[in-house]
Amino acid sequence: MEYRQLGGSGFKVPVLSLGTGTFGGGGPLFKAWGATDVAEARQLVDICLAADLTMFDTADVYSQGMAEEILGEAIKGRRDKLIISTKGTFRTGVGPNNLGSSRQYLIRAVEASLKRLGTDYIDLYQLHGFDAITPIDEVLQTLDGLVKAGKIRYIGCSNFSGWHLMKSLALSEKYGLTRYVAHQAYYSLVGRDYEWELMPLALDQKVGAVVWSPLGWGRLTGKIRRGNPLPASSRLTSKVALDAGPQVPEEYLYTVVDALQEVANETGKTIPQIALNWLLQRPTVATIIVGARNEEQLKENLGAVGWNLTQEQVARLDAASQTPLAYPYWHQRGFAERNPPPV
Repeated sequence: MEYRQLGGSGFKVPVLSLGTGTFGGGGPLFKAWGATDVAEARQLVDICLAADLTMFDTADVYSQGMAEEILGEAIKGRRDKLIISTKGTFRTGVGPNNLGSSRQYLIRAVEASLKRLGTDYIDLYQLHGFDAITPIDEVLQTLDGLVKAGKIRYIGCSNFSGWHLMKSLALSEKYGLTRYVAHQAYYSLVGRDYEWELMPLALDQKVGAVVWSPLGWGRLTGKIRRGNPLPASSRLTSKVALDAGPQVPEEYLYTVVDALQEVANETGKTIPQIALNWLLQRPTVATIIVGARNEEQLKENLGAVGWNLTQEQVARLDAASQTPLAYPYWHQRGFAERNPPPV
């Protein structure tokens, strides 16, 4: 398993991480993902550690905390062998102070996650979304305090806009506070918006991408094809899950899958393995979160590492998945084309 530095930090993470959205199956959304219990989770952790995949990603809202609890049970006795990343900020209870990134909420959220996970520290703690109400300096001071208290080792964010992240980094620099080294972001062959602004920002500011839903919310499994019905096991058969995730035009999806199939035929790899390997060759990507309902899916995902697509294959996938740029990115590209680098 290859390890990469997480952003500008000295911390190294495996290029694949196991996501725990399938743990628990609490509520309509997470039930559509999976319902892995403790025994099954322990088996998945065993397989991961045997492959040197040591990072496990979760969140306090996954199945109302059940995912953290199940992960905590599955890793008992081997905490020192693995990396835990979790997230907070989404609503976890009634009342005005049971969501967000205020000092009041974050301290309680971290303490609750520590208890559910059965650990006294979290390797990477990420804000699950941007809180536009709480002052950013309050958020960063709170996270900095939790780092100094030894409850968090590194901090990251998730689903931030470019200005959310850049303003946060600027305030960290201004006040000498712990800075975000990771951005957990949606990125896939059928979701390349990350490249427009967040990737250039991450390159400039040394923020590592922790990629969620690298298979396009279950669309790049190889089972969804033009003219075929959705597999019964797909999360996309659940309207709740479909509406909660990124939207992808059908014809665009089929074009990308066709290109993936061509490359799969050439390499002898599966479509998911091709899609994951493409991501591993993109700038700023530190680790990709893969999910697995069972051992078979996990072992298939593990087969995405240890080899690389050719430059020509990458170029074909790039072309098949390209979409028109939004403003002002199409305008900025025109400027770059009129000003080529010196020869």
